[in-house]
Amino acid sequence: MDYKFSWPTLALIIVVYVAWGGLLFVDPWWISVPLLGVTIALHASLQHEVLHGHPFKSARKNMALIWLSLSIVIPFARFRDTHLAHHQDALLTDPYDDPETNFVDKQVWNNMPRLVQGALMLNNTLIGRLIIGPVIGLIAFAQSEWRGRTPTTVRQWAGHLPAVGIVLCIVILSPQSLWTYGFAVYLALSILKLRTFLEHQPAERSSHRSVIIERGGLFGFLFLNNNLHVVHHMHPKVPWFQLPQLYRSNRAHYLRCNGGYVYPSYGAIMRAYAWRRKDPVAHPLWQKEP
Repeated sequence: MDYKFSWPTLALIIVVYVAWGGLLFVDPWWISVPLLGVTIALHASLQHEVLHGHPFKSARKNMALIWLSLSIVIPFARFRDTHLAHHQDALLTDPYDDPETNFVDKQVWNNMPRLVQGALMLNNTLIGRLIIGPVIGLIAFAQSEWRGRTPTTVRQWAGHLPAVGIVLCIVILSPQSLWTYGFAVYLALSILKLRTFLEHQPAERSSHRSVIIERGGLFGFLFLNNNLHVVHHMHPKVPWFQLPQLYRSNRAHYLRCNGGYVYPSYGAIMRAYAWRRKDPVAHPLWQKEP
C-alpha cells in the first residue's frame, strides 16, 4: 500500500494535547479526572496508531509527536517494540513469546500461590480486569522488562524519564494534584483494559485468534477502531479511520478469516462476562516443546 499522509491522525493528536492541557485546569476534580482519563486513553490509542507508521512516513517525526506519554508509566519506545513483536500472529496468546498475552503456562499456573491464582482468575472477568487489571498488567510488564533487560531497553527507559519529568512538571504547575492525576492515569489504563479483555483468544489457527466487535460506539472511537481487531492485524498499516469501511466492504471475508470470533458490541461483552471468566488463565492449548 502506498503511503499517504494521515491528516486525521495529526489533527486528533493536536486536539488531544490541547484537551489534556486544558483539563488540567478544570475544577472540581470529579469532572476533570474522568475527562482526563478518557483523554489519556485516547492518547495511548494514538501512540498505537503512530507506531504503525502514521501520520508521517518518518518514524522520527512520528516519535517526536507522541513521545510525551501522558500515562507516564510505559515508555513509548518500549510499547512500540513489544507491540510490534505482538504482531507476529503465529505467536498470539503464547505465554512466553507474545508480549501482550494474558495467558500463562499450565505448569507455572499449577505452581502459583492460591492468592495469586485468585487474583488472576478475577482479572479474567471483565469487572475484575477493569478494577485490578491495570495493577496486574503493570506488575507483569515490570517483571518482563527486568528479566529481559538489555542495554537497548535500559536506554529506552532512560529516554522516557525526561517525558515523565515534563508531564509531572506541567501537572504540578496546574491546579491538578498529583493524586488526582494518578487517578486519571489509572482510569485510562482501566479503559484500555476493556479493549484488550478478549482481543485475542486461544485457537489452533492463528487467524482465529483476533476478535471483531462490530459496533464499537464511543469505545470504538477511543480505541481508534481497534474493535475491528482482525482487520487491524491483517492490515496493520491501514490508518484507523479506514478500518470500518474496509470491514464493511468485505465483512464475510473477515469473519471467515477469524473463524466467526465476533461480538455485536461492548455492551454484549459486559453482559456476558461482567463477573464470568471467558477464558482460563492457564493457556488451554499451548504445549511446551520437550
